[in-house]
Amino acid sequence: MEDHKLNYKEAMAEIEDIVSKLENNQLDVDELSEKVKKVSGLITFCKSKLHETEEEVEKILKSIDNQ
Repeated sequence: MEDHKLNYKEAMAEIEDIVSKLENNQLDVDELSEKVKKVSGLITFCKSKLHETEEEVEKILKSIDNQ
């Protein structure tokens, strides 16, 4: 288990690393399925984080407008 909570920046860096390895044929067939699953999970995490952040920003902007 991870010692710290994953953040958006770390998730994106890991996605970019895996994609780079895919593009450069640095992954063998045995790793491919595992890495694709990992990227899928990271993308889901990032999308969720972006959605949460968007909602928070909208709330802040609405509160400013109501002042």
